[in-house]
Amino acid sequence: MALLEVKNLSIGYHSQKGYLHAVEDISFSLKPGKSLGFVGESGCGKTTLGMALMRLLPPNGEIREGRVFFEGKDLLIKSDEEMRKIRWKKIAMIFQAAMNALNPVHRIEDQIAETILAHNPIYSKEEAIKKVEDLFVLVGITKDRMRDYPHQYSGGMKQRAIIAMALACLPTLIIADEPTTALDVIVQDQILKEIKVLQEKFKISLIFISHDISVVSDVCDDIGVMYAGKLVEYGDRLEVFSSPVHPYTKALLSSYPTVTGDKYKLEPIPGEPPNLINQPLSCCRFCHRCPSAIGPCNTQSPAWVELSPTHKALCSNIR
Repeated sequence: MALLEVKNLSIGYHSQKGYLHAVEDISFSLKPGKSLGFVGESGCGKTTLGMALMRLLPPNGEIREGRVFFEGKDLLIKSDEEMRKIRWKKIAMIFQAAMNALNPVHRIEDQIAETILAHNPIYSKEEAIKKVEDLFVLVGITKDRMRDYPHQYSGGMKQRAIIAMALACLPTLIIADEPTTALDVIVQDQILKEIKVLQEKFKISLIFISHDISVVSDVCDDIGVMYAGKLVEYGDRLEVFSSPVHPYTKALLSSYPTVTGDKYKLEPIPGEPPNLINQPLSCCRFCHRCPSAIGPCNTQSPAWVELSPTHKALCSNIR
């Protein structure tokens, strides 16, 4: 049975220029203890999807349609109070901007302890502080830094503190939104290894959001490729990366260098993503940048093609 099952989820934003179709008709599932990565260029809807799963969209955002089943129950019909009990206790999030996710006027220790006490009122303050010590050992921060303020931490330490906060109540699902953005490659590698070790140790399910294909391929079991608010290819990591089918997935892989030593010419993707404000829904959103586009691509909605039991692509012109 799936831990998380999303069905036909569509999300939009009201703006002064019109209605923005940020995420359109996305479906996927995640089994307990497994990891699913969403990859795509900036603005494709990855973060919006993660925030919607947590029910943390801004006031101008709305979930237009769809269902989100977590542990068999629909999150979209729960009250705000019910969702507050689920966040951090059942579903936690590692936010993209670690500095913005921490309160600058409170000590790190107090912020994580507050999360623990909010969901475990039977704990005393001393017990919560002891748990924070244990969490710091897990993420590789010495306990003598617990009473520091966020500005006293480096970027990597702040990210580790956010990971510790996400683990504070041992959730069954963690959504990691660009957890290594703005970190140098050495610290990035350390953070990714910690996330993998902690996920395996506590059997936590993981949704990993990134624009970096190499990072996603290293962390996740399954991959969802997003473009302009649509999920265009979805499946097992090895199948998606070794046998990409959708033209956008192929173009995305061709635009990234490898570290295997293979030499090939990097191919940029021509053009720009479409404007999602008042975007027509009756065509392929990648057709204006696609080298394989044919007439119907401009006028018909693409259909999903099952390539294997664990691999599918949203394209009507697969060859």
